Amino acid sequence: MPFGGGNKCGCCQKTVYFAEEVQCEGKSWHKSCFLCMVCKKNLDSTTVAVHADEIYCKSCYGKKYGPKGYGFGGGAGTLSMDTGEGLGITPPVETPHHPTNNPNASKFAKKAGASDICPRCGKTVYAAEKVIGGGNSWHKGCFRCAKCGKGLESTTVADRDGEIFCKGCYAKNFGPKGFGYGQGAGALAHSQ
Repeated sequence: MPFGGGNKCGCCQKTVYFAEEVQCEGKSWHKSCFLCMVCKKNLDSTTVAVHADEIYCKSCYGKKYGPKGYGFGGGAGTLSMDTGEGLGITPPVETPHHPTNNPNASKFAKKAGASDICPRCGKTVYAAEKVIGGGNSWHKGCFRCAKCGKGLESTTVADRDGEIFCKGCYAKNFGPKGFGYGQGAGALAHSQ
């Protein structure tokens, strides 16, 4: 132990006293200096990763020194838009997309002449996003109750005059009115 009371901090090079000391890889650190070199998160013995006298959290260490390429993500199905510029990684330059001018485009790329039109938004409904209900083809995002906006399924849809509703809204608006109908448990429904 050098003269002055304690070891030198691996980050700020100032004296580290026993009460504020964290040890890692044979070096001493102040608790307040024991931070990731990139994102500055506080570290502990379970989250630290060391590389050439530099300390990182496991996430930043993996981004900077871990494997690169397809299949080596952040884990558990995460999707990140981080390009790694903060770690000194230069992102690849993307070339602009140019659509093909091939006159012999495949039958899958051609727009069908008699394609389905969504009654809610008026746009073309393609097979990958098609939901059929109420005698029409709908986009998955447009297949919602016309009154409350709740997402519908084949078991919860009710249609009237080309519009679709959830069972609850359909019953309130088009079901029987009066004593004993609609609200359940013998409640009286008031028409407005």
